[in-house]
Amino acid sequence: MTSATFARGFYAIPFFGWIARDISRDINNVWYALVILLTALALAVKTWGLVALAMTALAMVPVMFVLLIMITRG
Repeated sequence: MTSATFARGFYAIPFFGWIARDISRDINNVWYALVILLTALALAVKTWGLVALAMTALAMVPVMFVLLIMITRG
């Protein structure tokens, strides 16, 4: 599978593909995406309390494991 085929398949995913396509066109769109995610997190905490914050932290555990493995591998 070539990288162009992978990118085309990834861009076809409804929500994440749209964001990835925008970020690939202009890198400054990353900041808009981060503001949207932080706003959604703040609204979730306001609605459901600390449970939303705990679930967000729980969802970030695999991401941190991958990041640490990438750092240790160089």
